Amino acid sequence: MENTREKTKLLIIEDEEAIADLLAYGLNREGFEAFTAHSAAEGLLKIGQVRPDLLLLDWMLPDLSGLEVCRQVTATYKIPIIMITAKSDITDKIQGLEYGADDYITKPFDLREVAVRIRTVLRRVSQANVMPEAPAAAVIRFRDVEIVEQERTVRIGGEDVDLTPKEFDLLLTLCKYRGKIFTRTELLDFVWGYDYTGDTRTVDIHIQRLRKKLGAGDLIVTVFGVGYKFEKQVD
Repeated sequence: MENTREKTKLLIIEDEEAIADLLAYGLNREGFEAFTAHSAAEGLLKIGQVRPDLLLLDWMLPDLSGLEVCRQVTATYKIPIIMITAKSDITDKIQGLEYGADDYITKPFDLREVAVRIRTVLRRVSQANVMPEAPAAAVIRFRDVEIVEQERTVRIGGEDVDLTPKEFDLLLTLCKYRGKIFTRTELLDFVWGYDYTGDTRTVDIHIQRLRKKLGAGDLIVTVFGVGYKFEKQVD
């Protein structure tokens, strides 16, 4: 009997056609169904048409930054994103993760590594989707800060606070488990949704920015030598 199981769809947004075609060819052989786009505009259009399960996104595109594409996609869709780029500096990696990317591959790359990373990200997303969710609180409040989980919005004194997707997820994780001490590695796993193997300084940077944006330096507590927690008694 023919196997009619639908293949996992991948969309590759890469302006170098040779690289895009090589990726598509190799990933099709790995059992995926790969589509390509060679500009940000074409990629954003194809996302709506193809409805991919995962996006492979080049950092440098001719018409729009890959970071801006990442920001637009994460604001509209729940599609895991792996950035593909020649940039290897840790600051660039952190910036990509801040904009909503789930993983990061540096050129030149091995097709086998790309396939493994795709499966790792998809497995994490799948595991997260089947785990029972605790009922979402309509609104989480502390002092004059208000978090509306289902809307993914944060307000201070009624004014919207502009948080990146990862900043919001980090804040929500800490708030939901008030008083629990998280290691940096645990926070990376909870918030980024996979076993991040890079520098855990990305957590420190996100915490610093959250404290600044929320004016909540005393609520997000540093537990020296361990990690962070959200102060349990806030009323």
